[in-house]
Formats: sequence, structure tokens, C-alpha cells
Amino acid sequence: MVISMWKNLLQTMKERILQQRRMSVYNQAHGYEEELVKKQLQQFAGGSINLTKEDSGIGILTLNNPKIMNAFTGTMMLELQERVTELENWKDGKGLIIYGAGNTFCSGSDLNVVKAISNSQDGMNMCMFMQNTLTRLMRLPLITVALVQGKAIGGGAELITACDFRLMTPGSEIRFVHKLMGLVPGWGGGARLVRIVGSRAALKLLSGATRVDPERALHLGLSEETLSSSDEAGALEEARAWLSQYTEGPASVIRATKEMVAAGRELLLEAALRTEKDIFGTLWGGPANLQALATRPKHK
Repeated sequence: MVISMWKNLLQTMKERILQQRRMSVYNQAHGYEEELVKKQLQQFAGGSINLTKEDSGIGILTLNNPKIMNAFTGTMMLELQERVTELENWKDGKGLIIYGAGNTFCSGSDLNVVKAISNSQDGMNMCMFMQNTLTRLMRLPLITVALVQGKAIGGGAELITACDFRLMTPGSEIRFVHKLMGLVPGWGGGARLVRIVGSRAALKLLSGATRVDPERALHLGLSEETLSSSDEAGALEEARAWLSQYTEGPASVIRATKEMVAAGRELLLEAALRTEKDIFGTLWGGPANLQALATRPKHK
């Protein structure tokens, strides 16, 4: 009976953590009608978002619209949401690399979409849709890396801020060009940028529409490392090797670590502590914990 109660408690904790992870920023209470937004975005086709899941537990998410520098069409925005849902349900996943086809990252939104939904309400709906999707991406129980080749500008620059880490290749650049379009970031990239580089640096990058090369990105803490390879295959292999140093080990432990850090980043201290306790409870006495106790040597 005690074992049964413990299993039920464990399942309840896991369901609560999963519900928190999938919670959207916006819903109907905010005037957000997701199905209406989806119908509108469906009208603007082109490109794709491709996902492969490797046996190592690392996923590869590819932005595939190289004719226009991997700019997001409406259907690509919808596919990104679908891929995020798929990743949320990938129980064996540990890490994710996001990169763009054709040796460049992403140039933001397809201008055809931007021009077609130029009225304020439609723009707000698209903004809420993408903020919801990128927030769920940020909360994935996977260690995520944006591999920046070529240009990550506008919405592409916003996308990289939803990842845990960023790697750049020689000659690549990150640029928040929103000011030049008479805008500010709308996919959550402004708020996330402040958390990554601090308010002073974020204000300079946004108000100056500044080109950030790999050296400056390292200095700002916006990038972790500049890779040696510039070609797509070589850079992707380097990114895999870089990420694998953090994804080695049981998926349950890697995923729990990411969830704990995400809670500490987003929640008030008391709530973060309770979440940490719940996550700890899902691991204590579990297979990975028991195996480690049986095989690890005593401390000397």
C-alpha cells in the first residue's frame, strides 16, 4: 500500500511539472484565439521545420527555407509549434540543436506575411502565437543550442534567445534589426535578451540595431563558443560534440536538471524551491539513483 501511494504521488508530481512546462503565456482571457490565428497563418505557405531525433538523445531541428534565408512563413510558424509539441513528448530526449539550412540561420519573418497582416490586431495575434511557442521551446526539458551560421537577424535573433546556449561559426552575425522596421521584438526576444546579457547591453543592441560578430557575442555572454568550421556539416558535427558533454548520462537526470534550472530562472524563490523538491522526488530512489549508488566508488 505504501509503495502504491508513493507511485501515485510520484505520478502526480510528474503531471504537475509537465503542466507547468506546457503552460501558455496567452489564452482566451487575453483575447487570444489560437485557432483563428492558425487559420490565418495557414494561408502563407512555404519552407518547412524538420526534426530528426537521434539515438544519442540529441534532436536536430532544421529551419528549411533557404531561398529567403530561412525566413518564417505562416506554415513554418505552425510547424514550429508542432515540432515543439513533439519534443515535449519525446521521453528519451536530452538535447536539441537548432540550425538553418543553406549555411545561414534565419532572417526573421517572411515579408509577404508581414505585409499581409500589417494591421495591429493581426500582428498582436501572431506575436502571441510565437511568444507561446518560443516560451514552450525555452521550457523544454532538453538542453538546447542555437547553431548560428550566416545571419540570425530579426525574428531569427529572437529565436536564438529561446535556447539555453548559442554557438557561432566564423563570419556569422546576430542582429536585432527591429528598429529599422519601425518595431521592437515581438516574439519575446527582447525580454529574453535582457536576461541573457543584462539591460544595458540589451538596450545598446536593440536601439543600435548593432551587428554582433562572434567575438562580441562571446564578450557579451550571448555566445558560448566560436566553432572552427564554417561549412554546414562540419559545424553541425562540432555542435553535437559540444552539446554531448552536457547530455551524457541518463535522460531522466539530464531532463530533471534542465527543468530545475528553468524553474529557478522563471519562478519566485519559494515556488522554485517547491518545484526543485518535486523534481528531486521523481529521481530519489529511481533507477539512475540506485545504479549510481551500486556502482560509484566511495568518496576518498
